[in-house]
Amino acid sequence: MPDIQSDRPSPPEQRHKALSRWENEGGAGPFGAQEGPLVRQAPPDTPPLTDAELLHLRVRVIALENLIIALLAEGPERQLEVAREMAAFISPRANFTPHPMTVQAAVHMVDLVNRAGHFRGDRPI
Repeated sequence: MPDIQSDRPSPPEQRHKALSRWENEGGAGPFGAQEGPLVRQAPPDTPPLTDAELLHLRVRVIALENLIIALLAEGPERQLEVAREMAAFISPRANFTPHPMTVQAAVHMVDLVNRAGHFRGDRPI
């Protein structure tokens, strides 16, 4: 029986491929930074978010951050290393324009890993 996993890229190769699409703004698609036929644009008549909607989004982000901290606190050391590697990867690189939101996101990712350390008990971070 042929080995199905031999055709699959290694985890570091998969991670590199996924992260290499981030480019300057982060989360870029296969055609670059938020461009191309796969990116859906909001209709021009979409109303701006209300204060209540923005408040709910903030609450959800806080909840998600706390869940991530809890998961990282119970995760293996390698998971923390991968999170730090991802943050370093999306930080400004040679030949790329530093984008303030990307820089801030990378700093925030490291902060989440560090905050998880407070809940790891005797385990080092």
